[in-house]
Amino acid sequence: MAPPFVFPQILRALEEDPEDNHRLFAQSPVDVTSLRPSDLEEFVKGVSFDLSDRELFCIEDQDVFDRVYSLVRDFYTLPPSCKCNLVESLRSNLSVLLPNVDSISRSVQDQEDEVPIIDRITSHRNALKIYTFFLITIIMTEEAHVSSVDSTKVAGRGRKKQVVQSWNWEPQRGRMLNLIANSLEINLSLLFGSSELDENYLSFIVKNAFSLFENAAILKDPEAKDALCRIIGASATKYRYIVQSCASVMHLTHKYDFAVVHVADAVARAESKYSDGTLAVTIIRDIGRTDPKAYVKDTAGADNVGRFLVELADRLPKVMSTNVGVLVPHFGGESYKIRNALVGVLGKLVAKAFNDAEGDVSSKSLRLRTKQAMLEILLERCRDVSAYTRSRVLQVWAELCEEHSVSIGLWNEVASISAGRLEDKSAIVRKSALNLLITMLQHNPFGPQLRIASFEATLEQYKRKLNELEPNRTTEDSSKEPTSDGDSCNGDGEIDDLQPEVTNNMHQDSLPDSCQPENGEEITEKDVSVPDIGNIEQTKALIASLEAGLSFSKCMSASMPILVQLMASSSASDVENAILLLMRCKQFQIDGAEACLRKILPLAFSQDKSIYEAVENAFVSIYIKKNPVETARQLLNLAIDSNIGDQAALEFIVNALVSKGEISSSTTSALWDFFCFNINGTTAEQSRGALSILCMAAKSSSRILGSHIQDIIDIGFGRWAKVEPLLARTACTAIQRLSEEDRKKLLLSSGNRLFGILESLITGNWLPENIYYTTADKAISAIYMIHPTPETLASNIIKKSLSTVFDVVGEDQPQNDTDDSIVDFLTTVQVSKLSRFLFVVSHIAMNQLVYIESCTQKIRRQKTKKDKAAAESQNTEENLGAAQENNSINAELGLAASDDALLDTLAERAEREIVSGGSGEKNLIGDCATFLSKLCRNFSVLQKHPELQASAMLALCRCMIIDASFCESNLQLLFTVVENAPSEVVRSNCTLSLGDLAVRFPNLLEPWTENMYARLRDTSVSVRKNAVLVLSHLILNDMMKVKGHINEMAICIEDDVERISSLAKLFFHELSKKGSNPIYNLLPDILGQLSNRNLKRESFCNVMQFLIGSIKKDKQMEALVEKLCNRFSGVTETKQWEYISYSLSLLTFTEKGIKKLIESFKSYEHALAEDLVTENFRSIINKGKKFAKPELKACIEEFEEKLNKFHLEKKEQEETARNAQLHVEKTKNMESLVVPSKVKEEPVEEYDEGEGASDSEIVDPAMEEAGDSLKASDSEEEPAMEEAGDSSNASDSEEEPAMEEAGDSSNASDSEEEEPDYEKSGINSPHSLNQNTSGGEESESESSNVKRGNRKETSSKLRRSLRSVLFTALVFILIMPRR
Repeated sequence: MAPPFVFPQILRALEEDPEDNHRLFAQSPVDVTSLRPSDLEEFVKGVSFDLSDRELFCIEDQDVFDRVYSLVRDFYTLPPSCKCNLVESLRSNLSVLLPNVDSISRSVQDQEDEVPIIDRITSHRNALKIYTFFLITIIMTEEAHVSSVDSTKVAGRGRKKQVVQSWNWEPQRGRMLNLIANSLEINLSLLFGSSELDENYLSFIVKNAFSLFENAAILKDPEAKDALCRIIGASATKYRYIVQSCASVMHLTHKYDFAVVHVADAVARAESKYSDGTLAVTIIRDIGRTDPKAYVKDTAGADNVGRFLVELADRLPKVMSTNVGVLVPHFGGESYKIRNALVGVLGKLVAKAFNDAEGDVSSKSLRLRTKQAMLEILLERCRDVSAYTRSRVLQVWAELCEEHSVSIGLWNEVASISAGRLEDKSAIVRKSALNLLITMLQHNPFGPQLRIASFEATLEQYKRKLNELEPNRTTEDSSKEPTSDGDSCNGDGEIDDLQPEVTNNMHQDSLPDSCQPENGEEITEKDVSVPDIGNIEQTKALIASLEAGLSFSKCMSASMPILVQLMASSSASDVENAILLLMRCKQFQIDGAEACLRKILPLAFSQDKSIYEAVENAFVSIYIKKNPVETARQLLNLAIDSNIGDQAALEFIVNALVSKGEISSSTTSALWDFFCFNINGTTAEQSRGALSILCMAAKSSSRILGSHIQDIIDIGFGRWAKVEPLLARTACTAIQRLSEEDRKKLLLSSGNRLFGILESLITGNWLPENIYYTTADKAISAIYMIHPTPETLASNIIKKSLSTVFDVVGEDQPQNDTDDSIVDFLTTVQVSKLSRFLFVVSHIAMNQLVYIESCTQKIRRQKTKKDKAAAESQNTEENLGAAQENNSINAELGLAASDDALLDTLAERAEREIVSGGSGEKNLIGDCATFLSKLCRNFSVLQKHPELQASAMLALCRCMIIDASFCESNLQLLFTVVENAPSEVVRSNCTLSLGDLAVRFPNLLEPWTENMYARLRDTSVSVRKNAVLVLSHLILNDMMKVKGHINEMAICIEDDVERISSLAKLFFHELSKKGSNPIYNLLPDILGQLSNRNLKRESFCNVMQFLIGSIKKDKQMEALVEKLCNRFSGVTETKQWEYISYSLSLLTFTEKGIKKLIESFKSYEHALAEDLVTENFRSIINKGKKFAKPELKACIEEFEEKLNKFHLEKKEQEETARNAQLHVEKTKNMESLVVPSKVKEEPVEEYDEGEGASDSEIVDPAMEEAGDSLKASDSEEEPAMEEAGDSSNASDSEEEPAMEEAGDSSNASDSEEEEPDYEKSGINSPHSLNQNTSGGEESESESSNVKRGNRKETSSKLRRSLRSVLFTALVFILIMPRR
């Protein structure tokens, strides 16, 4: 009998001679690489013949074993045919060997002799091991060779491809792995003597199986992957190879992301095949026992583990639900990826783990409690600190809504949380919240429409029905057992299915009127009585459902303002998803959705292509219907209700849709039917809306209007214009949109009639005041668009308008010429007519300017076209030389340039003649402009008539735009009005006009720049808003330089009005995109100016935070560090230090930035005494530590120590200075009290001549001591301050002048207070004494002079010593409490 086979560590270990000689090894291996191809082929054929012809156990024979070993050892060198023969022989023998295991058990029962059976079992076991070993070794060898070949191909890409002879390996690999998996699934307990297999055998198979799992190519082969999953499942579950398998699974999961799904599949298959989830439970608990901190560093591993848990929960929800408790503590970990995964796990469990209806009451209750706990965790995680987790939770809730796993009891809570997350600071969370609300609308359990009024009406009806049923409840209870709540509502808060007719009736009551199948009478009857749905419990359940639906509808309706804000978001995903949600809300008829949808129209001008496409798709889905008449009705209603901005956006969208063919010709025909009143029930307003849409469409296709020119004139200016005055304005717009051919036809057919109508519109009085100005505007523009000589007609219109104003004077008051009569005249008649006249004159002047420019451009185009045609005709071979010579002569003479100069001169003269006119020539508009200027200067009259002032100033601004000299002469008047006018309408209009003037005459407006910025401080909201718009337009279009007043615009960021604040933020956002970001250069100046303004600290912080946030480049940040540090040395106020340090803390610091901050320490060290300044620097240090490398981190820590040291020293110096100042003040107060008492005690006669007294001076000893003490205190103050200054830096020298000034002021005050004290005590002051004795006799002898000198010197020394001791003691006493 052959010795047993033992699995070696490596293949070549089989060549080693065992010491105990009790295992099979290769005694005589053959070097097949040295054989010739023919010999090698014969050698392989011989091995295959022996394996197939002899019995299965021949592999144990030493000769066969050696030869097979030799071929397997050098398998990768064999030709494909030899590989195939060898593999087929080994595989077939093993496949035949496996069924023989069952025959062994039968042989044991039949034969009495056990020895042959034992030998057979040993032979079978040995053969099984050998075949398994060789097949797995071949697989591993071939896979290693294939991988090396693939890597060589990748490395040698680009070289000449070599033809590699290959064989069909993948099918062979799958069959071999399936055979090995089959070997593990049969009953091997008889071969190995127990249910536990040989450790070496099992570990060899499992180790290589997991090694193959690391190859992504193998996992793509379904057959091979299935076999590997079976191998892992059988070894771990059937043969209890749990610990090692679990470790291998964790290794694969952490390291190879592509293997996560396949490993989860293997674990799930093991549980389903063997009904044993031990492997899954062990892995889950192993993950649960892992320290949460380990996943913070291993982010890739955390991601893979999380995916594995989610896949496992999806495949094994029940197993996961019973073991999820060990994973819950990871919710408190720092790894958001693990929290994301656990949220996904809970979502899978809620959807799948609790659907089993089997079990007793206690088990059902336990499942419901577990499910409720999971739902509460999901609700709680909506407030997770990580935006990724919050987003993932909302996605999980959306998945649960799709699978109808959210109960009605939780529906509104989820909707409320989702609506709240619409205001989340993270864009991904907002996107998930929007998608969740869309999903909740699509899968809502309340009905196809969610109008609040419908729910309230239906709910009220069923509540009345319930009240009617309540009195009968007692009789029902006596005859019938009460129905439990569980019949209608389960423990999870879900309402069970009601009767079909009940649900249908409920939904039908909630349908919109247009969807109701009944006629009006039936609806009225339904309102009176509601369907009987059964007993009280079912009625209560229905009422609860209706209340939940009403709450959901109110929640969705309340979120409309937030959706409007999201449509203005800078994130494209916010805008797109908000539009989708609004569309869904309109589909379900949420209150307010339609009004919000109209606000998407301005988004058509967005530069983001995705946003425009979303707007266009929404527009098509909402307003473009299959029925052309319905489409036309939707469009004209939209045009009627739109404001000016929405109409511009609507025109843009309509043009695009007409170009694309979305608005068909049949829709256009339906619009004409509405305009011409061919559809029954059409109103004048609808006719006007239809014509507006047609005018919009004509911008893309001008032929649309050509076929109905006569209808436009007849209807647009006919009797319907009296009913709907705006119809005339729309008709004027339609005339302007006519093509060139249609205009010529119109002039030939109805030109005179049309111009008469337009003239009557302008000069007539039948239009209302609020419509006249826009209509006259369009009419004048139409005249200048189509009339061949518009200036002639315009002059007649001005004269006629003038006559309508001043003819009234002759009629009404022909005899009054006083000023009072003029005022009365203006009050009663002229205000409205004069306003209209001024508007007509100014608008005609503006159109005349535009007309002159268009004529100039037309002449230039004609000249260019003529020159081009002449050049083409002369570019022949004969005329080429002559043409070139002619052109060169014209260029030398400057003839071409002179033509352009002449044209420019004529154009300038024509423009100048509009207002100024020529010398000595009469000018109609010029005379009106002179009158207008004088009228605007008459403030007393205009203040009584603000409407006239508004019209007059608007007309004045238009005339100023036309003529430079007129503008210059009236600029001061304009700025006076814009600053002092009581009407905010006037100030607002003038502010807008300033923008036009700045574009037209920038040099004239340049000195008034400061006054233009001053409009940002106006008390009126409209003025400030227009000022922001005007300045933004001028600066962003390089029409105005950013001067030193830009801080006024920065202050608008914190304006109380949100619209103004948003416009200011938009301005700086767009400004940051220009060039190298001008905000970088402006920031230090803005900081300095804001620091000097009386601005709230919170507002300053918000402004600087926004401005610094727009600077993205590291180099600019580093330069700003140095600039801001240098500003410390130029300011002395504490508030400015705090603001500069706060701005520094907002910067994004790099390594260079930190170094520059440390190097600039000298510039800001004097400011470190302030606590807020130091705190701002500490925040910079904390930010720097997060990204700093070890070397830089050491520098930062050293800088932090230095900062703290200086802060403490500065605080001590300030406290010492304060204590010294307090001491000086106390000393002076004590002296002022002591001096008068001493004077009272001692007589005047007893005095001692003090130091420095002359012979003729009389000195009071008490006064002498008091004066010495004062001098001592004043003289000792400076040494104390000098000592404090020596301990600090030279920067403290700034404090000394302040102290000296304080000392001087105190001395002055003391000297002023001393004189009254003498007067009160009845003693003459020393000054009076000196004056009285200054002329005394000198009778002292020399000896007395010597004595007096000695006495004087001794007393001065004593006084000095006493003063120093006293001062030292006082300072010590003052400082002692602090220390």
